[in-house]
Amino acid sequence: MLKTLSTVAVAAALLAACGPKTDDTAGPAVSTSEAPRNEAVDTTPTTGDAATTPGANSFTEAQAKGAIESAGYTDVSDLKQGEDGVWMGMAKKDGKETSVTVDYKGSVQPM
Repeated sequence: MLKTLSTVAVAAALLAACGPKTDDTAGPAVSTSEAPRNEAVDTTPTTGDAATTPGANSFTEAQAKGAIESAGYTDVSDLKQGEDGVWMGMAKKDGKETSVTVDYKGSVQPM
């Protein structure tokens, strides 16, 4: 019983120390801005980079195909992922068939 009374007394003391709630207390100040200050994801297009970069690639075949099509290619076929992580396949651009690659950054390069 003494333990229960002690617990209640401590809880009451803590509540009293916090003071009464008033309508003008808004909580902690939070800084906001009209526009994001930093980008969470790098959305800079990488198509046209100097070279394909080998590395661990988490793209699925469908995502690699989508990256190639987003770079302006059509009729994407024969996509295969090499041991270096780079997707390779065939595609058409401006009516000409060419080999293309997609690296882990999403950079699409003709071969």
